Amino acid sequence: MTKRFDEALWLMRRHDPQKAEDGFGLLRQIAAEHVDELVEAFRAEDDRGVRAWLLELIGDARSPEALPILVEHLDHEDESLADWAVAGLRKLDTKEARIALYRHRANNAHN
Repeated sequence: MTKRFDEALWLMRRHDPQKAEDGFGLLRQIAAEHVDELVEAFRAEDDRGVRAWLLELIGDARSPEALPILVEHLDHEDESLADWAVAGLRKLDTKEARIALYRHRANNAHN
């Protein structure tokens, strides 16, 4: 991880809303360069809000590397994570992402 990434992630985890927003904004600028680190941070994170932000950033990266974690969270019990997974797959807009979204919609139409 780079120092800039680490600092932005640290800020995003602050309880001060402005610092957290600043960290999110910084990470958004470099998300595409740090998909693996974002996924690692997401998996290690306990805070529900930070996890949602991290998944949003993973989707914003529009990287094929994000596909597995986005697909994994399509049916997550936490609706915000499921919503960010759908949004991320739409942004990714690859054949695989479209197939995953199609299957997800088809499965949910039967429930």
